[in-house]
Amino acid sequence: MGTTQLESVPEPKYWHLRTVLSEALDSEFSVGEVLPNERDLAARFGVARATLRQALEQLELEGRLQRRRGVGTTVAPPRVGVAVDTAGHAWPGTADEGWEAVDCDLAAPPAAVADTLGTARDEPVHTVRRTRVTHGRPVAAELLYVPSASVPDLTAIDAPSGAARARAVLRELRRGEVERRESAVELGSAGAEDAKELDRLPGAPVLVVTTRYLAEGRTAALSVATYRADTCRLTFGDSGDVEIHHGPQSRAS
Repeated sequence: MGTTQLESVPEPKYWHLRTVLSEALDSEFSVGEVLPNERDLAARFGVARATLRQALEQLELEGRLQRRRGVGTTVAPPRVGVAVDTAGHAWPGTADEGWEAVDCDLAAPPAAVADTLGTARDEPVHTVRRTRVTHGRPVAAELLYVPSASVPDLTAIDAPSGAARARAVLRELRRGEVERRESAVELGSAGAEDAKELDRLPGAPVLVVTTRYLAEGRTAALSVATYRADTCRLTFGDSGDVEIHHGPQSRAS
């Protein structure tokens, strides 16, 4: 590889380096390839190793790089496309490929959730916990809040606890007819529980998708799904999605 010196730019040097490194990843490296060590990279770009580390950390946050113990820094695979709104009039669990029911509790939800559901703040609701795995990687964790009024025929005898009860709540929820659902996406930071589920450090960037399911003029269920921002590309709609790839192979589909 040749030597590339960074010109004087108004943006932080590490951010400009991040851009240059990203272009190099597209043109010179393949997925899984190990990058040269920090000393060689710093010499190539004419920067201090501290500046280089900042740029590498940024690219890792963006999902372009992976740091693997005993291996080094490698080029990460492309983000996984995850469909989050392919059936606008369906309950959760109807056609959610990749989701797995993990547990279910009956307890009072957070106050903001109770207000959205229209339940009393001390009224217990079913809290279904699900995880989503794509290509062997955990990509999302969900808390689905379901008021007892939405699953009136659920009994403790049918599903006493755990994943079985979670599946029973989903099954009973689907007996009704959903009128519509409303979703919102925002950037957030992983809390301790989400970080554990997603194999990330607390505070890692995540995408939070909040979905309200409406039936009979009320909120019948509320989903709060947390997706890994470094590995996921959320897609919406029934007819596919737009994909923009880095480098000269950029295309839309």
